[in-house]
Amino acid sequence: MDQSRTPLFDRLIQHVEGKPISFHVPGHKNGTIFPGKGQRYYRDILKLDATELTGLDDLHSAEGVIQEAENLLSDLYRTERSFFLINGSTVGNLAMILSAVKEDDSVLVQRNSHKSIMNGLKLAKAQPVFLSPEYDQDAKTAGGIRWETVRNAISQHPDAKALILTYPNYYGMTYELKSIIELAHRHRIPVLVDEAHGVHFIAGKAFPESAVRLGADVVVQSAHKTLPAMTMGAYLHCQGSLLPFDNLQFYLQALQSSSPSYPLMASLDLARSYLGTYRQEDMDNLLETIGKFLGMITKLKGIRLIKQADPLKIVLQATGAWTGYELQHALESEGIFTELADPYNVLLVLPLLKKGMPHHLQEAAGKIAKVSDMIPVGQANSGFSFHKKAISSLAVSYRVMDSLETEEVRLDESIGRICAADLIPYPPGIPLCLRGERLSSEDIGTISYLQGAGAKIQGGESLQAGKIKVFKSWRM
Repeated sequence: MDQSRTPLFDRLIQHVEGKPISFHVPGHKNGTIFPGKGQRYYRDILKLDATELTGLDDLHSAEGVIQEAENLLSDLYRTERSFFLINGSTVGNLAMILSAVKEDDSVLVQRNSHKSIMNGLKLAKAQPVFLSPEYDQDAKTAGGIRWETVRNAISQHPDAKALILTYPNYYGMTYELKSIIELAHRHRIPVLVDEAHGVHFIAGKAFPESAVRLGADVVVQSAHKTLPAMTMGAYLHCQGSLLPFDNLQFYLQALQSSSPSYPLMASLDLARSYLGTYRQEDMDNLLETIGKFLGMITKLKGIRLIKQADPLKIVLQATGAWTGYELQHALESEGIFTELADPYNVLLVLPLLKKGMPHHLQEAAGKIAKVSDMIPVGQANSGFSFHKKAISSLAVSYRVMDSLETEEVRLDESIGRICAADLIPYPPGIPLCLRGERLSSEDIGTISYLQGAGAKIQGGESLQAGKIKVFKSWRM
């Protein structure tokens, strides 16, 4: 198929150029009714903000230009079906879990998955079995899981209804996914992959192999992470016979807005075309540009650079006494806004440039050099190494949790108690402690460390007062 085509975007432009008179929603009437202070920024985009009019198709019953656009997406990724998502990867993760897992089903889950995965498990009232990832000593963060861990988990839980994985992780780290998928499939276990950060992997051999190409049954991708799509724009791909597509399609309709954003969907159409027309000369130019940028940073004395499997993900560490949060703050003072910081690292997401496109990498390298000169001499942040058991389960099921009362206790009194709230440093949105897990001394030490380092922890409103929410009825 011709990947240069953009059927949804083209039909939307055709509609706009017909100068339609709106007697339909939305209320801004093609942008003619809108606060004056926003006109400068919203004027053109509001013309595209239409609804399910004649010729513009319907996301939830696609048979026209949206279907054409989704077929082009499926052709690009070589899947059986592909869908546009307008509520981000979050809704894709929820839909794939609910379509595969029923109440009390056992499901194998990578422990360092996004909070949307954990929310999907709660909604399904499943029995999750958590698989802990390897700890990357260089970047000091959780990476992927080992084949042996999955094998042991399947041996212990042969009735598992799904294996849920995250690939790559937020930092661009990958692992031996293909052999894990093959292992699960030998046991007739479908593999569901949150590939939010790998939508661009099919662009060329410089990138890791996509979970789609490696044979995963359902793959969810955030198009807005590294492709030129609007925020909340995502894709979902499905293939194989282990999961019924009808179930998946039902949950996509049930969980997503019945009034999808046409500017957002059109951006998904354009982003797919952008990726589908990415050529070798674009890749060669991209790698050369990134190489020059990294070469400038590598020379800096105050900054340590850690390359990842994904060339678009760069991790920086201060070689002096700064934490990642302090390094991020200093970069922001120079006008450089990064994707995230943790106690050790700052993550940069580089652009998927095509040949001839302007960029600011050289300018950014100069500003990073200024920050490097500001880093105080001192012992580098050593911090801690955080581990969980290789295979673990919740101490209390979701069903039982719903009937329990909670209370707040001091952190030092919570060891051995059952956590009653998900504690999630954000970003990256990976749960530190899950509701229903038994708290250990290591958990409490990690929470205290992150608080002291300046981390933002969702679900931990009582942490500022030195307390944590636990269930009343469950103790050691």
